[in-house]
Amino acid sequence: MTAELVRGQNHPLPHTRLDIRVSAGKPVVAAAALSDEDGRVPGTEWVAHPAQPALPGVEVSRQATADHLLAVDLNAVPASAHRVTVLLALPMGPGCPVRFGAVAAPFVTVGPPDGDEIASYTVTGLDSESAVVALEFYRRQGAWKVRAVGQGYAGGLAACLTDQGLDRAGELAAVVQESVASGLARTVGTPPPRTSEVRHNAAAAATAGDPGSSADPGPAPAAGPGSAEGPGRRPSAPATPQPPAQTHGGPIDYTHPRRQSAAPPSPPPAVPPAEPGRPPVPVAGDATGWSMEERLYNQVWGMFEDLARTTAAYRSAVDFADSRLDQELDRALSDPRSRIAGAGDGAREAARAKHDELTGRAREVLDRDLAQLAAESEVVEPALPPAFASWDSPVWHGYRVPMEIPMALRLGDLHLPERPELRIPMLVRLPLERGLWVDSGRSTSEAAVTLDEARLRALAVDTAVAHAARLLAVYPAGEFTVHVIDPAGSAARSLTPLVRSGVLDEPPATGAQGVSAVLAKLTQRVDLVQMALRGGAADALPPDLDTAQQLLIVNDFPHGFDDRAVTQLRYLADEGPAVGVHLLMVADREDASAYGPVLDPLWRSLLRITPVPDDHLADPWVQHAWTYEPPAVPEGSDVLGAVLAKVAQARRTRRR
Repeated sequence: MTAELVRGQNHPLPHTRLDIRVSAGKPVVAAAALSDEDGRVPGTEWVAHPAQPALPGVEVSRQATADHLLAVDLNAVPASAHRVTVLLALPMGPGCPVRFGAVAAPFVTVGPPDGDEIASYTVTGLDSESAVVALEFYRRQGAWKVRAVGQGYAGGLAACLTDQGLDRAGELAAVVQESVASGLARTVGTPPPRTSEVRHNAAAAATAGDPGSSADPGPAPAAGPGSAEGPGRRPSAPATPQPPAQTHGGPIDYTHPRRQSAAPPSPPPAVPPAEPGRPPVPVAGDATGWSMEERLYNQVWGMFEDLARTTAAYRSAVDFADSRLDQELDRALSDPRSRIAGAGDGAREAARAKHDELTGRAREVLDRDLAQLAAESEVVEPALPPAFASWDSPVWHGYRVPMEIPMALRLGDLHLPERPELRIPMLVRLPLERGLWVDSGRSTSEAAVTLDEARLRALAVDTAVAHAARLLAVYPAGEFTVHVIDPAGSAARSLTPLVRSGVLDEPPATGAQGVSAVLAKLTQRVDLVQMALRGGAADALPPDLDTAQQLLIVNDFPHGFDDRAVTQLRYLADEGPAVGVHLLMVADREDASAYGPVLDPLWRSLLRITPVPDDHLADPWVQHAWTYEPPAVPEGSDVLGAVLAKVAQARRTRRR
C-alpha cells in the first residue's frame, strides 16, 4: 500500500534501488544533491543535474520535462554521503512559468523499479517559489528513510543550492539553466498526462543485454509486445480536464475549450483475440481518452514512446556487447598463455561469437517490437482525423470545416535509423504554446547539402504554407487569421495557394513600411488583450478587434526589419502565444548573424523544423536524435487548394 506523505512526514524504505517519478504538468528541471554528515553539499561534483546527470548511485534526466524518472541506488552512493535530496526547479526562458503557483502541484512517487510504489507526495502550498526541495533520503541507524520536505525558494535554483550549503551555487544554477534551455528548444514535447502506469517488463531487453555482467543497466528498456497496447506500452490516461481561464465575462478565452466533461473516459474498442502464439491484433484508438480523437492522440504518443524505449534497449544491449568484446579481446592479448598453441585465436573467436550472439538476440527483440509497432501504425494512420492525418490521407477528400478546435496538430513525421520506414506522426497540442521556425539555412543533413540555396529557401516557404493551411483547416471558420510578411516579395509563388483561395484578409506585406504596419498592428493587439485580461475588462476591448487566433508568417528575416521591428518581433515571440498571437518564421539564422546574441532568445523560443529531412529533434524520454520529415503534399495533388477553398467559403458565409 502506498503511503501518501504530507510535508515533514517520513517513511521507512524496504528497498534501496528506487525509481523516483515526478509529474508536474509543465516542464521542470530535476536534480539530486548528495550531502555530508552535516547536511552540506561539499561541491558541484556532488550534484546530479541535466549537465551532469549521473553520480554514483544517482541518475537524473538530461532536460526539463513534465514527467521525470530518476534512478537511485542508495547502496551505491558514497559512504560519505548521508543524505540525497531531490530538487525541482522551473526552467527559465520565453513562455516558461516563473512560479510554481502558476502550475499544477508537482506529484512525486517513490518505489522499486519492479514493484509497487512505496510512498507518494504532492508538493502543495507553493506560490512565488520557482525551486523546491521535494524529497530527501537520509540514513538513520544504518537504514534509509524518505521524508517529504516541500521547502520552496522564491530565489530559484541558486537560492535552493545555497541553502544546501553549496559554494558558488549561482554559477551551477546558471549552468543548469543553460543546459536545459537548448533542450527545451529542440525537444518535440512532453507526453500527455497519465494517471496510472503499468511497470515495464524488461525481461526481453535484459536477456538481450545480459545485464548480469554489467553494472550499468543503460537507458530504461522497453518490454516486448505482450499486450494489445504494443511493446512495453503504458496505458495513457485522458488529458486532465482544466477549467477555462478567467476572462471576467469577456469574449476571449485562449485555453482549449474542451476536455471539461466530468464523465468517465470512453472505453477503448474491444481488442480481437489473438491467435495462440501470436501478438494481439492492433486496433486504432485502443488508448484511453474522453473521445476517439483523444484516444488516437494518446495512442500515437504511446507508439512514439514505445519506439524510443525499445530502440534505447537495443542500443544499450549493443553497446554492452561491444564493451564486453573489447574487454575480452584485451584480456586475451594480455594473457601470455594465449600465445601457446593458438589459444589466443580461440579466445578471440569465442569473444566474437559471444558478441554476435548478444547483438543477434537484441536485434531479434527489436525486430519483434518494430513489427508490432508497424502493424499498429498501419491501422492507426487511416483512422486519424484531418488534424492528425498526412496530406495524402483519404480523409481530406471528405473534408468539412470543423465546428470545434482539435486537441493537436500534425507537424510532420519522426523516425529513427533502425527502421526509417516506420514513421510516427509528430503531434503538438493546440493552441500552440510556442512559435515555429522553418529553417531555410543549409544544415548538415544529407538532403540539405544536395540542394542549392534558392531551392532550399523555396521549400522552406512551401513548408510554412502547408503548416498555415493545416492550421486554417482545423480551426472553425473565422477563429484563425493569417498575416504574411514577405518584404522582398520573394515568396510570391509559394504563397499562391493562400492568396488565390482568399483565406488572407490582407495581401502579404512587402517593404519596410508593410513590415512596420503589420508588426505594429499585432503588437498593439497583444498589448490590448493583455491589459484587458489583467484588468478584468475583456468586454471593454474595441469592437473591431479580431479576437481569433493570429498567425504571422515572416519570410526572409531580417530583410526589411529595422531595430524597432526586430524588437517588436521578439516581443510577439515572447508574449504573443499567451494571448493568441503565434509566429511562423521562415529564416536562415546566418542571415541574422549581424545581431549576434541579441536574437538567441528568439531562436530558442521557437520550435525549429526543417523543409527537408533532418535529425535535429529529441524525444523527452531517452533523448534520441529523431529525423524529422516535413509534411509533403503529394506531387500533382490539389488537396491544398481544395481544402483552402472550403475554408475561404466558410469564412465568407460566417461574415454574412
